Amino acid sequence: MHFHLTDAYQNTGSHIHRLDPRLKLIAVIGFILCVSLTPVGAFGAYSGFFTLTMLAALTARVDPWLVVKRSFIALPFAAAAITLVFTMSGPSLATLPLINVPISAPGVVRFVSILFKSTISVQAAVILILTTHLTEMLWALGALHVPRVLVSIVNFMVRYMFLLAEESVRLTRARNSRSAVLGGRSSEPGIIFRARTAGRMIGNLFLRSFERSERIYQAMISRGYQGQMQQFDPPRIPAHDMGFVTGFLLVSLAILIIALIG
Repeated sequence: MHFHLTDAYQNTGSHIHRLDPRLKLIAVIGFILCVSLTPVGAFGAYSGFFTLTMLAALTARVDPWLVVKRSFIALPFAAAAITLVFTMSGPSLATLPLINVPISAPGVVRFVSILFKSTISVQAAVILILTTHLTEMLWALGALHVPRVLVSIVNFMVRYMFLLAEESVRLTRARNSRSAVLGGRSSEPGIIFRARTAGRMIGNLFLRSFERSERIYQAMISRGYQGQMQQFDPPRIPAHDMGFVTGFLLVSLAILIIALIG
């Protein structure tokens, strides 16, 4: 297959990789909660949280720059708050030329704070994805009593995305193998021809996906599937894992308290 579920997972054998997945989920959720509750403009606290994520990346033996790059996915969503720069009341830093719109100083602070919070939160999630296999993460969600229907939906959604991608690769390969160019003819078909071909491929992909999902569902029913993923009883959490995650959360909480007091 060209697409598989371990693309994001990097097994470096670090201590963070060996942590109980339930604790890793709790640690990331608690960390993101601390980042979210940090006051606006507490850039010292943001630096502390960023340092924590980089230390976690180094401890996990993953490339910190990879974590930073993947966190940039949050920038387009955080950029939606750019209107705060022009709409919040307060002293202005400057005025945009031509349209004569003032740039609010409190708006800039709030907008930059949103950027920091979103990217740091995504960095924590990226580290979780890099150090936890998908099956372990889904098992941890079930062990933490997340509704099993929701866990099943997430499981099938992720897996079927890769199946759809693989089916699209097969369709593209079949199209290319049937698109030989004869000598003396132009190799660039018209836009109408390409649009018609793309439409047929999308329709074919839908039919193949529907038929494949029916086959998979029948195979699951024949193997005892009853509407939810079966799970074994979760094992006990090791004491050293508990201590490691507790220390991480205490440091995050300390940064938040210092920011709130300051």
